[in-house]
Amino acid sequence: MGSTEMTEKPHAVCIPYPAQGHINPMLRLAKLLHSKGFHITFVNTEYNHRRLLKSGGPRSLDGLPDFRYQTIPDGLPPTDTDVTQDIPSLCDSTSKTCLPHFRDLLYKLNNPVLSNGPPVTCIVSDGVMSFTVKAAEEFGVPEVLFWTTSACGFLGYTKYRDLLEKDLVPLKDSSYLTNGYLETTIDWIPGMENIRFKDLPSFIRTTDPNDLMVNFLAGEADTARKASAIIINTFDAFEKPVLDSLSSFLPPIYTLGPLHRMVNQVSDERVKSLHSNLWKEESQCIDWLDTKKPNSVLYVNFGSITVMTPKQLEEFAWGLANSGNDFLWIIRPDLVVGESAILPPEFVTETKERGMLANWCSQEKILKHAATAGFLTHSGWNSTIESVCDGIPVICWPFFAEQPTNCWYSCGEWGIGMEIDTNVRREEVERQVRELMEGEKGKEMKRKAVEWKEKAEEAASPGGSSYLNLDKLVTEVLLSK
Repeated sequence: MGSTEMTEKPHAVCIPYPAQGHINPMLRLAKLLHSKGFHITFVNTEYNHRRLLKSGGPRSLDGLPDFRYQTIPDGLPPTDTDVTQDIPSLCDSTSKTCLPHFRDLLYKLNNPVLSNGPPVTCIVSDGVMSFTVKAAEEFGVPEVLFWTTSACGFLGYTKYRDLLEKDLVPLKDSSYLTNGYLETTIDWIPGMENIRFKDLPSFIRTTDPNDLMVNFLAGEADTARKASAIIINTFDAFEKPVLDSLSSFLPPIYTLGPLHRMVNQVSDERVKSLHSNLWKEESQCIDWLDTKKPNSVLYVNFGSITVMTPKQLEEFAWGLANSGNDFLWIIRPDLVVGESAILPPEFVTETKERGMLANWCSQEKILKHAATAGFLTHSGWNSTIESVCDGIPVICWPFFAEQPTNCWYSCGEWGIGMEIDTNVRREEVERQVRELMEGEKGKEMKRKAVEWKEKAEEAASPGGSSYLNLDKLVTEVLLSK
């Protein structure tokens, strides 16, 4: 490549929030931008960079001449553990310590002697890494914030400031968590009519006026107004009323979802193969599914952050066992609070013919598999949109953040889910698994999920809304300078 050509390539710096559910969609977005002719610098934290090398192998982050990896410190004390870091500490630390390191990185990337790449022309940052907006202003380049939540989850966060101003948050005292207050309906949010307090992103369930997460997210949502544009991994048909609501007070919003389907446009195999799994995938999950009948297996996975008590783990286990259905259950080593996730030996014996347990897997391959019939999920956004894309109905057990919001929409608006009470009981797990796998309600949810799947495919196909939005984002925002 001649040097003149090299300098003309636009250069996007992509920086995800340092957790699995944020890194995956940002990497997909970076691959799409690369396919549109961008030079990419992908910025991980030093801690996650080490974890990625551990799970993918020592050469897995060598990158390509025009798709490179860089790191900045996250500001937390160094550790060698292989777990998701404490979210509040990480939010606090990145927002207070990362800006100077990020600024230094941009100087280095813009220095032809140090970088041998084109100068930075735009920044694509996670919505909750908005310290990058200051850097974009200093360097005079457009900054796009990518909120990796659902549009409905994001709308919930943008209302934190109002909830604080209306004195609805913090809660007066802890009795509000148990006296039915969480069931109160909130009727003043356009696009979320009649949502209950408990369905809003969960950090507001606090009695602390200085709650770190409430203040952090209220601040990040405020900063979203300063971005050149906002990206959300959803598609227009799926969240239209919510997107209309957000568009009334925010910079232009580009829906580019489902990103894991959009990535099918990327033809460069080297770029396609770049990975972002912080745990090693176990391929035997797919071999096991291959031995099962179509639509016969319940997939169970609570994502990368959810933790539960030993009691909750046991109730889920016996609910699955007693349902009589085949299941594939992903149990992260750190799933149980403060100890390793140990299942009752009787459970393991009883379900050995029809249950498969693994530590981590390729969720995309499992949801696509003909044997998979349903998904017991924590209602994280990546899991929700991935299940929709494969027409898979869900049983929701939301854990925190905007998962309750995704659950509320899944069960109501989208008609693809049922909710399990936080205080999980084996009888309820058993009943819902049977309903999903064999019942009338299960059939109805499946029908809705397949309808949404068709709409998702349409959005990500040539001429579809998300497909066209990607081109618009590039021409209207990223190349606008």
